[in-house]
Amino acid sequence: MTSIHLSIPLSATPDRVWAAVRAVGSPHIELSPGFVTACELTDRTRTVTFANGAVARELIVDVDDERRRLAYAVIESGLGMQHHHAVMQVEARGAGTQLVWTVDVLPDEIAPRVRELMSAGAAAITQALA
Repeated sequence: MTSIHLSIPLSATPDRVWAAVRAVGSPHIELSPGFVTACELTDRTRTVTFANGAVARELIVDVDDERRRLAYAVIESGLGMQHHHAVMQVEARGAGTQLVWTVDVLPDEIAPRVRELMSAGAAAITQALA
């Protein structure tokens, strides 16, 4: 299994970043506009449409307000994943925020593609929450 870790420094306050992360039904509005173009939330499952036309079905595993931690898993996508689990955690850093995004993925061969997608997502997050 490959683990991919991104630390995204943001100038927005931890409260603002957490509000955007925890809005699991609307990542295309505050968290990553332009990277995510649509999202439909049904109970604990969301269907996310990306700018490249890809669609993923994700299970919302946990939204922890105390720890400012979101955990989710891709349960259906076009990438051929056998396993995908992700965590986004918001941490205060000086006057700003550090968003730590970790993804565990199988098979290992798709990790470079997942890292590429995460990097594009991180760029959109940085632009939205700068």
